[in-house]
Amino acid sequence: MSLDPREFRNALGRFATGVCVITTNPEGVTPFGMTVNSFASVSLDPALILWSIQKDSDCFETFKTADKFAVNILADDQQDISNLYAKKGEHDLTEGTFRQGSSGVVVLKEAMSSFECTIDARHDGGDHVIIVGRVQEMTNHPAERNPLVFFSGKYRELK
Repeated sequence: MSLDPREFRNALGRFATGVCVITTNPEGVTPFGMTVNSFASVSLDPALILWSIQKDSDCFETFKTADKFAVNILADDQQDISNLYAKKGEHDLTEGTFRQGSSGVVVLKEAMSSFECTIDARHDGGDHVIIVGRVQEMTNHPAERNPLVFFSGKYRELK
């Protein structure tokens, strides 16, 4: 069977996802973030999550050398943050929008939830690398907010 890449991508886009910004700050690198929707939980015990990065991403080299990162889950009022860190070459975090997490990795101040992780494993995944993180710290803001949702190439609202 031969799959048309565009049709395959369109079909995958029919799976609604949340939107996250993955942040990191390896030595010698300005605090850095990229928008993803390829985030998933893996295990509760031990606490493991995963996300994936395309091998030709302009962010690939930074995450190839990083030993820790944070997953920052965005709320529906943070579409501007998602758009900002989704742009090629626009990944330096805006001063005042992040803080140093207790594990040493940078996290977004206003994220709904943040997971500070050390890299547990990297797996080849075709044109992506799957990064498994061991959660070291977690911040969960108690305010009732709706998640930023992405479906079929557009931001959506929960109803």
